[in-house]
Amino acid sequence: MPAALSSATARADDDARPSLRPSGARADRHDAILRAATRVFARHGFFNAQVADVAREAGVAAGTVYLYFKGKDDLLASIFERTMRTAIDEGRAALAGITDPLPRLTAIARLHLDRLGRDRDLAVVFQVELRQSTKHMERFSSTLLREYLGIIRGVIADGQAAGVFRQDVKATTVAKVLFGALDEMATNWMLSRRRYALAADADIVVDLLVGGLRAPDTTATTRRQTAPNEEDRTGRQTPRRRSKSGQDRSAGSRPRRSPSS
Repeated sequence: MPAALSSATARADDDARPSLRPSGARADRHDAILRAATRVFARHGFFNAQVADVAREAGVAAGTVYLYFKGKDDLLASIFERTMRTAIDEGRAALAGITDPLPRLTAIARLHLDRLGRDRDLAVVFQVELRQSTKHMERFSSTLLREYLGIIRGVIADGQAAGVFRQDVKATTVAKVLFGALDEMATNWMLSRRRYALAADADIVVDLLVGGLRAPDTTATTRRQTAPNEEDRTGRQTPRRRSKSGQDRSAGSRPRRSPSS
C-alpha cells in the first residue's frame, strides 16, 4: 500500500475512533490501563516499552489492552487526550468564578503546574516522551493543545480589553510565552534531584510576565509631569523652601529686593 494512502487510512481510523469514553467497569479498566501505560512509558521510554509491559503493569492479559486501544501509539495519544481534556475542563471551571484578569492568569498557571507536580510519571511523559516524535507533536499541537492555549489567550485578551494589560502585543504571543515559561518550569522540576512543590513557581512566573505586560500607569506619569518642583541648571529637581516672609522660593535663589531698599 502506498505510504500516502497508508497514512490517510491511519488518520481515518483515528478519526473513526469513538470519542465517548467507556462507562462503569469498562471505564475503570480503561483508566487503569492508561495509568499503567503512563508509568511504563515514564520508566522505560515510549520507544523501548511494549504493550506487554503495559499489560503486566496493569495486571491484565496483553490481549485485553487491545480491546481498549489499538496499540502503543494509541495509548500515548489517549494519555495526552485525557490529560488535556481534564486541563481544559478544570481551567474553565476555575475561571468561571474569577473576574479580575490577573487572578485569572494566576489560576491557570497554578493549575498547570499543580497537575504535573502531583504526578511525576505524567510529567515525564508530557515533557519528554510526547516530544520524541514529530508525528506526535504535530498531531497533538493541532487539536487539544490549541484549545488549551485558546483559554490562556482569552484571559490575556480580556485583560487587554479591560486596560489591565498592554494592548500593543498579540494575545496569542503572550499565551505562548506563558505556556513556554510554565513548560520550562515543569521540565526543570522533573529533572531536578531536589523535591519541591512545583505549583509554588506559578506566582513568580505570572509576576514576571505581568511586570512586562502591565499597562503603563498614565495617572502616575501625569502626576510626575505636573509636580511643583523646579529644576536647576544641572537638571536636578530642587525643592522649594519657605522664606522668613512666608513666600516660597527655590533653594539657592536670592530674595527680591524691594524698590525702596
